[in-house]
Amino acid sequence: MFTGDNMEPVLQVALDFENLHRALQVAKEAVEGGADWIEAGTPLIKSEGMNAIREIKKNFPNKIVVADMKTADVGGFETELAAKSGAQIVTILGISDDPTITEAVKAGKKYGAEIMIDLLQVENVEERVKQLEKLGVKYFCEHVGIDMQMIGKNPLKLLERVVASTKLPVAVAGGLNKESIPDVVKRGASVIIVGGAITKAPNVSEETAAIKRVIATGIAEHDDMYKKYSKDEIVEALSKVSSSNVSDAMHRGGAIHGIVPRIPPGTRIVGRALTVKTVNGDWAKPVEAIDHAKPGDILVIDADGGEDAVWGELASWSCVTKKVKGVVIWGAIRDLDSIMKIPFPAFSRYVSSNAGDPKGFGEIGSEIEINGRKIRTGDYIIADYSGVVVIPEEEALEVANRAVDVAERENRVREEIRRGSTLSSVQKLEKWEKVG
Repeated sequence: MFTGDNMEPVLQVALDFENLHRALQVAKEAVEGGADWIEAGTPLIKSEGMNAIREIKKNFPNKIVVADMKTADVGGFETELAAKSGAQIVTILGISDDPTITEAVKAGKKYGAEIMIDLLQVENVEERVKQLEKLGVKYFCEHVGIDMQMIGKNPLKLLERVVASTKLPVAVAGGLNKESIPDVVKRGASVIIVGGAITKAPNVSEETAAIKRVIATGIAEHDDMYKKYSKDEIVEALSKVSSSNVSDAMHRGGAIHGIVPRIPPGTRIVGRALTVKTVNGDWAKPVEAIDHAKPGDILVIDADGGEDAVWGELASWSCVTKKVKGVVIWGAIRDLDSIMKIPFPAFSRYVSSNAGDPKGFGEIGSEIEINGRKIRTGDYIIADYSGVVVIPEEEALEVANRAVDVAERENRVREEIRRGSTLSSVQKLEKWEKVG
């Protein structure tokens, strides 16, 4: 029906929404921008059922509709459901049993749909592709799932192996944008599946048209948005988001409660923690820690939540000299007017004129706990006018990528509100209130 050895690359837009009204609006804008195929994403199908496929086909009768069912069992029945609803291509997981796939192929032939195999988690991919081709499938999809993208995996590693193993068209999905798409086309991809780089864009039509241009020309365009970051880019990623975005990415967690920003609005710091343990008023270890800090570090000081200052203007100037980014204190700070004039980003529980004496109690670099939140040297800190959030070092890459995703999704929601909607209407909050 649609396949062929010389198939020109097509753009498939993946609508991974929970609400159908948003998916249809984005699809409309994507079609205006030149999208070739429209995908009812798995979350959308699970949320809205087969009606999602029906409505997409009804609204875009001249477009190929892909139902990303990710079927793993009862392949014939689920393919029949999707095909009767208007899907011309249905995805089945490659890790499914062969009978599941053969039944899907038979149902597809009966009801007018072709089968695309999603190779998510398939091992021995070359061997499996050859087996599946004999079963009558029409497409393969080299797919890196969203959760795996968040930890830095990309689809390029397997794409060439899949293309070399089959004469069938190969789709590719996995965080693609204007910068990465030319590479996958050069490596043989025939179906370019794009989700977030289109669906999160405030101007979907414009972004779709740009991606179509990149596919046609094969010339990459720098894209500072809709990318996934590596371990070496964690600070860069976190610098693009707010502490609120990070907390959302951590399932509404990570914040140190009770810490107040002593900064002008708009100030944000991101860096690795150097922890300090001291007692109320004892400023020896906090000041000594400055000499232990690396450029870009953020000092995080547990002063038992005390009201006598362990930090002031001269310590702040010392940090400027050492290129320390800021200080977070579970205790008190003084000289605040001078510190803000420097300016040096500071966060504390209290502000007090009183300081204690440099007695030298405590430690530098050991694990501390502030208001129930454990912090270790090397953990990541993001602090701004909304507060302070701690990210455990071992989770930082995933959290950073998820926080960027949160911020980018908010851009689209903000645009929909700007057009006259409200947050409740966009998200259909009443529909998704917890039952029971």
